[in-house]
Amino acid sequence: MTMRRHKPLFAAVFTILITTAPVMAAPAKPADNAAYAALVPQFVLVNADRRDVLSLSGPWHYSVDPYKDGMADFHGKPYDVTKGRGSDVNVEQAMKNDPDVFYEYDLARAPVGTVPSAWIGYSPELRYYNGLMWYQKSFDAPAKAGERQFIRFAAADYKTMVYLNGHRLGEHEGGFTPFSFEVTGLLRPTGNNLVVAVDSERTPDSVPTQVTDWETYGGLIRDVTLVSTPQTFIDDDFIRLTTDGQIKADVALEGDARAGQAVEVSVPALKLTLKGTTGADGRVSLSAAAPKGLKRWSPDTPTLYDVTVKAGADVLTDRIGFRTIEVKGTQIILNGQPIFLRGICLHEEEFGPNPSRRITPEASRALLSEIKHGLNGNYVRLSHYPHSEVTTRMADEMGLLVWSEIPVYWAVKFGNPDTLKTAQTMLAENILRDRNRASVVIWSVANETPISDARNSFLTALAREAKALDGSRLVSAALLTGTKTIDGHIDITIDDPLIHELDVMAVNTYNGWYGNAKIADVPATVWHSSFNKPLILSEFGAETLAGVHEPERQGRFTEEYQAKYYVNTLAMADKIPFLAGLSPWILKDFRSPRRQNTWQQGWNRKGVESENGERKQAFFVLSDYYWKKAGE
Repeated sequence: MTMRRHKPLFAAVFTILITTAPVMAAPAKPADNAAYAALVPQFVLVNADRRDVLSLSGPWHYSVDPYKDGMADFHGKPYDVTKGRGSDVNVEQAMKNDPDVFYEYDLARAPVGTVPSAWIGYSPELRYYNGLMWYQKSFDAPAKAGERQFIRFAAADYKTMVYLNGHRLGEHEGGFTPFSFEVTGLLRPTGNNLVVAVDSERTPDSVPTQVTDWETYGGLIRDVTLVSTPQTFIDDDFIRLTTDGQIKADVALEGDARAGQAVEVSVPALKLTLKGTTGADGRVSLSAAAPKGLKRWSPDTPTLYDVTVKAGADVLTDRIGFRTIEVKGTQIILNGQPIFLRGICLHEEEFGPNPSRRITPEASRALLSEIKHGLNGNYVRLSHYPHSEVTTRMADEMGLLVWSEIPVYWAVKFGNPDTLKTAQTMLAENILRDRNRASVVIWSVANETPISDARNSFLTALAREAKALDGSRLVSAALLTGTKTIDGHIDITIDDPLIHELDVMAVNTYNGWYGNAKIADVPATVWHSSFNKPLILSEFGAETLAGVHEPERQGRFTEEYQAKYYVNTLAMADKIPFLAGLSPWILKDFRSPRRQNTWQQGWNRKGVESENGERKQAFFVLSDYYWKKAGE
């Protein structure tokens, strides 16, 4: 994907400000942050989901291509763009015009599926398909004088190549973050031919790599839109409350007239207006003391303010909450007060027997409501990749703190610089998309990665990048630890060298399910750490198929065993003096082809609810525990 031509917001030039509140000068950022500039996409298109857009979601034609015939001939020679499936040819008409013409494809008359959705939901034959899929969409786009147009993909899993009217726009790697291509001058008033090739097959160098514990879900899994902007437009903004009581707004313009442009950021409900002028690079940083009437966003009071950013002919709106998050010793501090994170993990699957990643506002609300109201939670770990912006906006609205992570999962190629660059770009795209979401408080850079020098260097680079792009949030990673038996009890020491780079320690622990530890021994587990940092138990869990009961034996895969596992693990958690939060594994059962025993059959059954939302006994154990925690 083409990279940005100028420095990102963290290397902004600061200007004199005029505001309705007292102004404080903004300090310059460290110069070495500019090293991350090449990782920022050419166009951020911040808050594009709130712009006036033409939706290209809905029915699309799709065509399976397991041998990648659409990319190269049978000798492996890549096709010229005019000859492959990305070409701008009306196959039906061409065959009518010339009875001797021959085509191996006809995308415009291929089967139809709905976007957004993984192709797993299109037909039973595609249940385990993992490879290349071609999509085709025809649409009209009446010309808009003086405007620029971009095709934006909210996400496509995993590697995507895009063609418009026979022009190859580019490609993108990564299954869960947005990307855009400018199409100004390439659109036709009617009959635009958009062809997208999505390859879900991962390689050993991909992020994540080839083996995971979740369904692949290839395809156009999130919205596709045609975004129109003025010639010079607001490409990026970062608006937040700082721990020193300032409201800060960094704004970046894109376009020929970006230099010397007047910029205004206003929060009408607070009677706050920030004004300034962009520098030569089209950027400005504004700040003012937070008004006394500001209501801080929190899980108990998720107050959102309408915010407007104006620059020239462009006006961009958002709904933003203002809060602070930091750590002090072994505590997590929200808005100046300690908070215990009462949460759970969540995969991006809607409720139902055949999920296909159709994450609508309704589907997202149904999932998050089970956490907020059913479990008495205030926090969700979005595993193991960036979830839809539908979900992070819903968390803003409902009042749930969010852990957001990229899929550096298990054993990626830590020694490969190209793999690191892929992960860094994913992290940048994730952070730039969600920096204005008050709900997001933790950026996570990895999950369950084996310690090595190469891994330590890889993850250190990611942790430092997260801080450079967004110093207002916490950085963590879900780690593994070794266990010992000392004086008859389980003994765990947290000593991962990566912790030096993290704000919050996080550990996945499954004693009583995996390993040799007996479930009865779990409550007496002793935890040690030489780090003066808060700990989140980022995962723990046990499996059961909903409705399977053995009240007397309470064996594995029964609801009774899972409930007892939760009782004992929560008793263990109560004895950890530096514990600051929990996110058990996981809210609902989710698809995982590697899980194939009698109770699983393609599902990971560690959910405290079934895939259909049936609450298991462990759900009520956790809900009661969080109710008591909330009252402490």
